[in-house]
Amino acid sequence: MRVLVTGGVRSGKSRHAEALLADAGDVTYVAAGPVYDDADWAARIAVHRERRPAGWRTEETRDVAGVLTGAGGAVLVDCLGTWLTAVIDEAGLWEAPVGEVEAHVLAELDRVVEAVAAASVPVVLVTNEVGLGVVPVERSGRLFRDLLGTANQRVAEVCDEVHLVVAGRVLRL
Repeated sequence: MRVLVTGGVRSGKSRHAEALLADAGDVTYVAAGPVYDDADWAARIAVHRERRPAGWRTEETRDVAGVLTGAGGAVLVDCLGTWLTAVIDEAGLWEAPVGEVEAHVLAELDRVVEAVAAASVPVVLVTNEVGLGVVPVERSGRLFRDLLGTANQRVAEVCDEVHLVVAGRVLRL
């Protein structure tokens, strides 16, 4: 099972993803994004931990491909938007030429897509649907939107299902 769960902010997509793996037993929850000391990030992770089954492990990393490659049980990746932000931020590329940013992100994305496609365990990935949200008109907002849109499409290609969540309601595409 490979499922991409997408939707807008506060749509219920993370809860839906967690429900998909509720009976999976051995689950690694990948907080795919910033791994630095940030109060907002820590609060987000804490909220998710509180509502998940106690036995789930949490990995805070942008190395989604590495976790998927070594996974012995189901993996929930939340979310591709924070992963993308971390990939760009960690490389210090927010002000770099667009082509340089795209090349770096697409190389990292290739690793993730290959790992999802090769996974022998259930994988559920959560992402923001950029076509449904307001994106800042600044260069970084457009760059983020375009790269996340590409990431969503590439990951969806190797998934068995895509679920769109709007207002807590799920549409299987």
